[in-house]
Amino acid sequence: MCVEGDEMEPQDFDEWGFDTLAVRAGQVRTGEGEQSEAIFPTSSFRFESAAQAAARFGGSEAGNIYSRFTNPTVRTFEQRLAALEGGERCVATSSGMAAILSTCMGLLRSGDHIVSSRAIFGSTVVLFDSFMGRFGVQTSYVPQTDLAAWEAAIRPSTRLLFVETPSNPLTEIADIRALADIAHRHGCLLAVDNCFCTPALQQPLKLGADIVIHSATKYIDGQGRCLGGAVVGSEELVGKEVFGFLRTAGPTMSPFNAWVFLKGLETLKLRMQAHSANALALAQWLEQQPQVARVYYPGLASHPQHTLATRQQTGYGGIVAFEVKGGREQAWGVIDATRMLSITANLGDAKSTITHPATTTHGRLSTEQKAEAGISEGLIRISVGLEEVADIQADLARGLALI
Repeated sequence: MCVEGDEMEPQDFDEWGFDTLAVRAGQVRTGEGEQSEAIFPTSSFRFESAAQAAARFGGSEAGNIYSRFTNPTVRTFEQRLAALEGGERCVATSSGMAAILSTCMGLLRSGDHIVSSRAIFGSTVVLFDSFMGRFGVQTSYVPQTDLAAWEAAIRPSTRLLFVETPSNPLTEIADIRALADIAHRHGCLLAVDNCFCTPALQQPLKLGADIVIHSATKYIDGQGRCLGGAVVGSEELVGKEVFGFLRTAGPTMSPFNAWVFLKGLETLKLRMQAHSANALALAQWLEQQPQVARVYYPGLASHPQHTLATRQQTGYGGIVAFEVKGGREQAWGVIDATRMLSITANLGDAKSTITHPATTTHGRLSTEQKAEAGISEGLIRISVGLEEVADIQADLARGLALI
């Protein structure tokens, strides 16, 4: 049982600042009086009577039923992330892709239409085209930063606008407020994948978005330990529709992973500031290297949306992409010459990671789709970690010297 009066209710979260919410929001201590959040590794929960079981299943009494859709540790994570994003409700899922799937299955039906940026994660393109398409949901793709193209692509059947900002891997910045205005003018919803920034650097709901999606696997965890995802929004959209899909279909976050993510949230703002500082220093250094044709990082004055990023974000994030002169052979040579950076497609880790998007994260896209998304064979993506930035630079310099 919980300690009476020991915790604030969700409606009191607005009295706390971001850093306090990241450490305290959502925790309800048990009678043991634990300081850290408890983990509840149980599949089911006991009822006091048959009548209580019926009331719980029928929805007339709140409480735990089955860990597929009600678990105290997962609920604590959901409440904390919702508070950080400024949303009414969060639904935690088993992965970031499960969060996108749950959003689509909860909010869309056959005959609906999605307008999406071209600059999205390769697996999201496959989900939209190969799987949602089977159920009669069509998707049109537009340039991330072309507002006129977004508006022109909307049809009477359009239900959802979907965008990642910053995008993966070229860090294109979408104008969230302008997209929200377009969506709402046409009776559509705007979903923003906030994976690269997290609520520590960007809060799309405050800019007019309806849905925020996360891969908690990335920066929310921060140390590459667990898989998870989340959908944040209103009680009506997320608490009813998205939760309804999760309750039945079960793409559920485990209690242990939720506990790990809670620990990640406690240091999220500090880590995102450190990632951003290291990434900016690395991007500035890369711009000075003669073997590098172009650097993509919103913190650089050379970035096309630098001013927009400065306006709608409080930091520029930890992802840097750059094109080396040449092509795949030269890019692979740089990657293979590293000794410290981890060659892996994951990102958001305390350890810096490096990958070749054209053959990994976007490898399942067609040649035409890669070209449209700006994914060249010479492109390298780095998730800048928390090491000494001089050591990251030295590790890359070995490979750049081979070009």
